[in-house]
Amino acid sequence: QVQFVESGGGLVQPGGSLRLSCAASGFTLDYYAAGWFRQAPGKEREGVLCISSSGGGSTYYVDYVKGRFTISRDNAKNTVYLQMNSLKPEDTAVYYCAAMLGYGCYPNLYDYWGQGTQVTVSS
Repeated sequence: QVQFVESGGGLVQPGGSLRLSCAASGFTLDYYAAGWFRQAPGKEREGVLCISSSGGGSTYYVDYVKGRFTISRDNAKNTVYLQMNSLKPEDTAVYYCAAMLGYGCYPNLYDYWGQGTQVTVSS
């Protein structure tokens, strides 16, 4: 059974950091591109950062996370990470990880999804 288990979300003050983890089971993540997406209340789901299967490239889909967020993967652990620094209130959303064969950073391209984890940035 294909499954993603996300963790690491929570409440953080502006300027703080969080590290999200997404552990895959039921398939080998090595062969898949992986991405982090987010959905704020009343808004569509959007791509945040995506990484190719080789791990050699990453795509910054949302300009305003450049320099603050980093995506990485550990294929030995079948896990993808999202390191978020200098968090802002506008980063508040439910964050999802996902995987796809091929490469891209649009939600409709992705086949496998996690259940989502809430990130709230507030003082």
